[in-house]
Amino acid sequence: MTVKDILDAIQSPDSTPADIAALPLPESYRAITVHKDETEMFAGLETRDKDPRKSIHLDDVPVPELGPGEALVAVMASSVNYNSVWTSIFEPLSTFGFLERYGRVSDLAKRHDLPYHVIGSDLAGVVLRTGPGVNAWQAGDEVVAHCLSVELESSDGHNDTMLDPEQRIWGFETNFGGLAEIALVKSNQLMPKPDHLSWEEAAAPGLVNSTAYRQLVSRNGAGMKQGDNVLIWGASGGLGSYATQFALAGGANPICVVSSEQKADICRAMGADAIIDRSAEGYRFWKDENTQDPKEWKRFGKRIRELTGGEDIDIVFEHPGRETFGASVFVTRKGGTITTCASTSGYMHEYDNRYLWMSLKRIIGSHFANYREAWEANRLIAKGKIHPTLSKVYSLEDTGQAAYDVHRNLHQGKVGVLCLAPEEGLGVRDQAKRAQHLDAINRFRNI
Repeated sequence: MTVKDILDAIQSPDSTPADIAALPLPESYRAITVHKDETEMFAGLETRDKDPRKSIHLDDVPVPELGPGEALVAVMASSVNYNSVWTSIFEPLSTFGFLERYGRVSDLAKRHDLPYHVIGSDLAGVVLRTGPGVNAWQAGDEVVAHCLSVELESSDGHNDTMLDPEQRIWGFETNFGGLAEIALVKSNQLMPKPDHLSWEEAAAPGLVNSTAYRQLVSRNGAGMKQGDNVLIWGASGGLGSYATQFALAGGANPICVVSSEQKADICRAMGADAIIDRSAEGYRFWKDENTQDPKEWKRFGKRIRELTGGEDIDIVFEHPGRETFGASVFVTRKGGTITTCASTSGYMHEYDNRYLWMSLKRIIGSHFANYREAWEANRLIAKGKIHPTLSKVYSLEDTGQAAYDVHRNLHQGKVGVLCLAPEEGLGVRDQAKRAQHLDAINRFRNI
């Protein structure tokens, strides 16, 4: 049995769930990996100069043992997130430390502690096998997966699973991720694949869509409401493109910050009209490496008020981090909220605390999403309220180039990767619904 036999069965219109369940598993599959013995390969280089194409490998790896509460999924398509970039350049830490720590949790978790790391935190595919204790899913189910992996043996995680002390991001802090022909997930990562989308379109939203939902919409994040002015950094990017859609769909007013006219056009295509091209307008929030420029904060705030009819920002959707955080805190209205889920320009944030404490502002840390939040975010995709922001699709063999493009910000929206799917456009089950939303589905490809 080979993975091609699995693909043939999935693509056959005559295959039944029983047929998929009866397929023998192959001994190995192709997967995108990084290697433990290469973690120092970029030592001494600046972050920008570290090239994922040199560290990312396409290897044949053994199919992992299936445990209780888990599922093996034939991956038709996946996508590249920034955590895959971090993994590939071994920043801020090598992910092999994560795998070693996870391996100490239990005998079953030892499977993850290997000299290679199969990466990737998104997938769309078909369930091949389920382990003991799995009742909600069966072989043949078409699924997408969110990336929250939890053990839930502590009470801490039972109000919000993101607070579980053994919470991890699958494919980043665990092994057997989605940039592969087969993936191992916990069954409570699975969600129904939106039936009007192709495999690569369905794989694209997962991590970023759920992250944006929690950060902006959920009461665990900013709790956005109608009429809120929402400042969205990188509004045409992987995260920001979903934040922009949530703001528009929820009756808020997105103020989209982008770095080029092309990216401004993408925001306009989504329906936004308050746009700041930070490159064209020349904002420089730092005078030098150690000194911020409050005059630039004030100039930025004035520009925002020009776009909002004189109002300040209710919510800042933060993820660039060090470069922008001082400005974000400054421009937020009294009593407003800054939510942060990442620090792609640096982790050591600096801001003037007077503008926080004296104006009663809040900073909320937000990290991915719990199962319910991910389910709700996926439900909005399935209903056609929120759309994929897929701009380009690569083969599994070209994942290194895809990661390089994300690292160098050469992409728009999300970058997809075909795994088992032999070509784009497969997997659509509801053509009528697709036709209703086709322009929105393709808008990141048409610019």
